This record gives sequence, C-alpha cells and structure tokens, in this order.
Amino acid sequence: MSDLQERLEDLRDRGLYRRMRLVSGPQGPTVLLDGRPVLLLCSNNYLGLADHPRVREAAADAAMRWGCGAGASRLVSGNMTVHRRLEEALADFKRAEACLLFGSGYLANAGIVAALAQEGDVVFSDELNHASIVDGCRLSRARTFVYDHRDMEHLEWGLREAEGRGSLIVTDGVFSMDGDVAPLDRIVELAGRYDARVMVDEAHATGAIGPGGRGTVAAAGLEGEVDVVVGTLGKALGSYGAFACCDAQMARYLINTARTLIFSTGLPPPAAAGAMAALALLREQPDRVDKLQRNGRVLREALALEGVDTRGSETQIVPLVIGDARAAVAACDEALGAGVFAQAIRPPTVAEGTSRLRLAVMASHTKAELRAAARTLASAARPAIAARAPARPARFYDDLAEAA
Repeated sequence: MSDLQERLEDLRDRGLYRRMRLVSGPQGPTVLLDGRPVLLLCSNNYLGLADHPRVREAAADAAMRWGCGAGASRLVSGNMTVHRRLEEALADFKRAEACLLFGSGYLANAGIVAALAQEGDVVFSDELNHASIVDGCRLSRARTFVYDHRDMEHLEWGLREAEGRGSLIVTDGVFSMDGDVAPLDRIVELAGRYDARVMVDEAHATGAIGPGGRGTVAAAGLEGEVDVVVGTLGKALGSYGAFACCDAQMARYLINTARTLIFSTGLPPPAAAGAMAALALLREQPDRVDKLQRNGRVLREALALEGVDTRGSETQIVPLVIGDARAAVAACDEALGAGVFAQAIRPPTVAEGTSRLRLAVMASHTKAELRAAARTLASAARPAIAARAPARPARFYDDLAEAA
C-alpha cells in the first residue's frame, strides 16, 4: 500500500474522507444531486441570483464583448473596463472611497492579511475565522494572537500585551460555520484605543444582512471606520471572485504589496459582469434580503420546535452540531436519503468534537420547505447530537501550524 493510500484510509477511519458530489443544473432551492432530486440546504447562493436571467445574460454578453478570460494579471494587461466598472459599483454600494477586485475570497483574505502584517507586528484573529484568514496569518511575518471567539476581554488583553506594536485585528463579519455576528462596535472601539487597523471579512454578510444588504459593518453603523472590508462575489452575488473596499491610499498599497493580486490573472469578464448585474438586482430589490432573513428565522424556529439548539445563529447560516465526524456523515446520509442535502462539515474546517451539518438558507426557499426540512434534519441528527467541545485557550503562536 502506498503512503498516499495509507493516508486516505486513515481519513476514512476517522470519518474525514471527502468526495465530490455532482449537482446537475443551476443552484436553485432544489437540485439534482448525483441524479436524485433533493432540497438544497448547503449552497451559498443566498439570494438565488446565480441563475437569474439578468445575471446569466450579463455574463453571456460580457463573454461576447470582452472574451472568456482576462489573459493576464491586472498589473500586466488583465485590467479591463468591466473590472473598473464593477469596482466603482461596489465602492458606491459599500460607501467606500475605493474598491479592488481579487480572484477569490481566499486570495483576498490571504493576500491582504499578509500585505498588512509586517515582521514585528501582531495580528489578532478570532479563533473561528475562516481558513483563508488563518493562512494569511501564516504567510505574514507577524506574530498571531488567536483570541477566544467574540471575547472582547481576551482581545483587549492581547492588545495590551502587544505594547503598542503595529497591529491588525481581523474578523469574519458573519462566521461561516456558526452564523453568528462579530461585535464590530467593540472591535472598532478597541482598535481606536490601541492604534490597530481593522479588517472585516463580509463574505457571508454582503447581500445577507444590514441595510440594503450592505453587511455587518453597515449594520453596526461603522461605514468609513473599518480599514478594509472584504466581500465575495461568489455567494449572495451569485458569481465568482472577491473584492476589498477601503480608502484610496490603502487600495494603492494593496496593488503594490498583495501578492495574491499581483501574481493572479484578472477576474474573467463574464464573472465580473454577472456580479455587476446581481449587485444591480440587489439594489433594486432589497426585499430579497428581507426574505432571506425571514427564512433564516423560519428554519431556526422550526429546529427549536424539534428540540435542536442552533447555537446562537442570527443569520441565514444555521449550525446543527453533531459532535463526532462519523456521526455527522451518518446524519448527512440519512437526511439525504429523505431528500434533504445538508453537507457534513468536519475537521479541519471546524474544531474536533464540533462536526456538524451546516445549513444555508436561500431567499428562494419556501417556508413549507424549510419547516419540512427541519423535521427531517432533526430526525437524522437527534440520536447523535453532542455538546460542543470546550474552546481551546488562545495565545501567541510562534509556530502558526498550531493555529490552524
């Protein structure tokens, strides 16, 4: 047996083996999964715009006008008219001075954290931040302090310990696996007191919460007070790619220092045009955001009636924590057999002992679908539901592999 096969077998034994399932057709509330019709409860197409006719048409028209690909990095010849138009539209939407497109949310977070954190600096990162932020910390030459989830006393303690060194506080706006919201008002207050920059990843907030779907920063009344706001085009905006909103000086700095921007091909014109059409729809139809929020409440309330604890979720992301990885896979398979697809999420995406079904609501789901799904999911998960594992204490990491 080869060493790779041995590693694969070890993953199987621990319930961590993964495979790709095949979805036929667009990402709607119901899909054909491996040839079977199922209710889709794990897509990030939150507003149902990925297959909207205007979004499709915009992408097709852009392919005919500008081609399928950008052909080069944006600092060479891959900076196109459609990119500039989208950046201007996003900056206006987020009420920012400037906007900069990246190839993906992962590239944006990894590149920006590494660009802003220098040797001798300290990055303060919530323990439940997305892996792309963790990897940005690894790529930087700064030290990383991982503070307990949403624990502002712990964050302030770390800021005091940093003793005035240049610092960056980075957090998800909406946490991607738990659906809760960062205490941004307190984070920004602490940043001002200790002279730190703030970066907020709004991948799961843009188009989902806040006035007009502008995200957690807008919901907290902090527009213009956060140094960098990152968002994605691949979730509520139904396309692919990412962006960073900031002031003009910060944008110029990132153009010159963010390696994931400098060394990546520009966003494909159809993806940029599709996102621009989706953004226009969002601005024209803010009731889509209201419908998404109502649907999130419907699912949380329906699960509560079934005796399921949704662990403080406030958004369209609803965790159904199982505990053991193998048990989470079994619950996923049982629900799938009953026609509901909610993917099992296991380490390293979540901590050991907190494997779960991560439920993602869309505005295009009906209340009846969500209530029926809650009954199916509770039945599948109830026998194996376990308490969340206790949080590990955070500390400074000299070996950032420990912070994964």
